[in-house]
Amino acid sequence: MSAIVFRPRLLDTLRGYNRALLRADLMAGVTVGIVALPLAMAFAIASGVPPQAGIFTSVIAGALAAMLGGTRLCVTGPTGAFIVILYGIVSKYGVANLLICTFMAGAMLVLMGVFRLGQVIRFFPMPLITGFTNGIAVLIFLTQLKDFFGLPIVKMPSGFFAVMAALREHFAGLHWPTALLSSALLLLILLWPKRLNRIVPSPFAALVLATLAVVLFDLPVATLGSRFGGIPQGLPSPSGLDLSPAHLSDLLAPAFTIALLGAVESLLCAVVVDSLTADRHDANQELIGQGIANMVVPFFGGIPATGAVVRSVTNIGNGARTPLAAIFHAALLLLVLLLAAPLASHVPLAALAAILVAVALKMGDWDIRKARQFPPHDTLILAVTFALTVMFDLTVAVEIGLLLAAVFFIRSMASHTGIHKLSPEHAQLFERHSIAGKSVPDGCAAFRVEGALFFGAADSVDVIQKEAPRARAVILQLHRLVLLDTTGLLALEALRSRLAEQGKTLILCGAADEVMDMLEGSRLMARLGEDNLQPDLVSALRRAERVLTEGVVWA
Repeated sequence: MSAIVFRPRLLDTLRGYNRALLRADLMAGVTVGIVALPLAMAFAIASGVPPQAGIFTSVIAGALAAMLGGTRLCVTGPTGAFIVILYGIVSKYGVANLLICTFMAGAMLVLMGVFRLGQVIRFFPMPLITGFTNGIAVLIFLTQLKDFFGLPIVKMPSGFFAVMAALREHFAGLHWPTALLSSALLLLILLWPKRLNRIVPSPFAALVLATLAVVLFDLPVATLGSRFGGIPQGLPSPSGLDLSPAHLSDLLAPAFTIALLGAVESLLCAVVVDSLTADRHDANQELIGQGIANMVVPFFGGIPATGAVVRSVTNIGNGARTPLAAIFHAALLLLVLLLAAPLASHVPLAALAAILVAVALKMGDWDIRKARQFPPHDTLILAVTFALTVMFDLTVAVEIGLLLAAVFFIRSMASHTGIHKLSPEHAQLFERHSIAGKSVPDGCAAFRVEGALFFGAADSVDVIQKEAPRARAVILQLHRLVLLDTTGLLALEALRSRLAEQGKTLILCGAADEVMDMLEGSRLMARLGEDNLQPDLVSALRRAERVLTEGVVWA
């Protein structure tokens, strides 16, 4: 493993920093802070924790990830993707253990970055990501219906079937003032003009208008004050976590789920930002920065955080130039905590529910027509991942989705692997590897391996003896072999051994550098002999002539 390099992007962007950049970052940071305020509270409540936990997370994790991460313009905070997972952890283990899970997940993210696993996102096919993203969106939508309609449910259960049963049982208790207010706010958010969104973001407009309506007209709806007693001013003092081994063993699985989703969300966000800015992020540094942020926030009562696409895109759209914009967004939220926390008591829960319903509608990809462009196996991966995410668990959904993707990939790779007998009629692309114009001596058979000789296609070498049962020298051309794994190497060794038992010789030729690296030092190389590993087909045919003339077999 190469040496660990710890270099946050902030250090690179501060060189040559000037007043113009400061103005751009400050304006962008203020705008993103306004966007983040209602989302932070809404995500926290939906996750089963007090609203201030979301703001604490945006302040602390937002600043730390910007200072220590590997991206230039990403904004970090609580996101909708975590809601279902966190609510399930709170319901099963309690808030104190959620904080421990957050710390453990942060440590896992740091280790992922240290061991340079930042490219993990490439192993997640897009149908899998679309499937679990849409599944999470559906679950967010369902869990917000309680506050959206003012249903008399004391505490929403976790799990799809329990949620559906609770909604069906209590839907007759719909509270009309709450339902009308939240419906009006949802329409406002969805229909808010784009030109105004740059000036006043729609979630913030909905939050302010709903709060004014409650204050001016004394609407009979639930508020942050009636449910949570409002929001305390300022950040809390840090407190310890009970990191006893008895807790850690039980919380390892949920912590890994948080870390896995956090890595995927953060790196997806970084990819989106790169595509909009022609920038290039440092994936491993980003994981380290996100990990440190998540290790710190639980000591202040915060919840898991990750790169947030909506806030990052807003950051870019409002002219942000460096990571300082995300730091300014965190500073604005801190000012809100210090100066305006008492006003939050009048914020109606219906407004936060409407904001999250809008988030759920926007975060999913609902264009079913796209599925017709997918191969059938990709459509199956998407559908299975979606169904498992909604009805069971995100971890199970990702595991099964990855397993399906791996099976289909292995089958596809195996179907493109073949061994073909060479004949003078074959067209040539490269003279040194082509059979055209060359003569194959009597008693010799030449074959070309194409594709990947790996565990899913290693048995393809069995065709060689069937195609040329009388050949005493067998040439295997490897210049089109793109992948050779241990199973494939053992299959070649088994072929060499069978041929040697019959007094026959195996000759390999044309191996590319990657295949040569696999062959060198192997048992096959030692038993094959250097003379039976040739650079091209011409040399292999000459070697075959000597073998047939001299009757030599390397045993």
